[in-house]
Amino acid sequence: MTELENINPNVYKKCEDRKLTKDDEDEDVADPFDEREIFDLIRNINDPEHPLTLEELHVLEQSLITVDNAKNTVHILFTPTIPHCSMATLIGLSIRVKLLRALPPRFKVSVEINPGTHASEHAVNKQLTDKERVAAALENTHLMEVINQCIGTPLK
Repeated sequence: MTELENINPNVYKKCEDRKLTKDDEDEDVADPFDEREIFDLIRNINDPEHPLTLEELHVLEQSLITVDNAKNTVHILFTPTIPHCSMATLIGLSIRVKLLRALPPRFKVSVEINPGTHASEHAVNKQLTDKERVAAALENTHLMEVINQCIGTPLK
């Protein structure tokens, strides 16, 4: 087994679940996606190294999510727990896969590292925004097993 990079990460309190309204459950009411709804889709992704969610590690925060329903875009910024995190690409791919599976195909999803929070930010962002690299990564059976573990049921 590999050694943990961040042996003692900071753990934060999870935010409360969103309260559903009658309009949320009414299929006849137009319900555009918002930042909180996107956050709810990805907040429970498991960290690849720790039995914690990306929300608990503050890798994901609602304030770093942008949704534009008119342009059909979702943009996620995530913050690795340490500046040299070797799992940053895997975390970005996990976020992207979770959203691609959950959102209607009309949405263009972009996932990037929060500027200034990772030593190899440019290289990781280049990998995450390159369609061919992402497609090749998603064809890797072992990598998909790891991603599916991350986006599956929370470990807690």
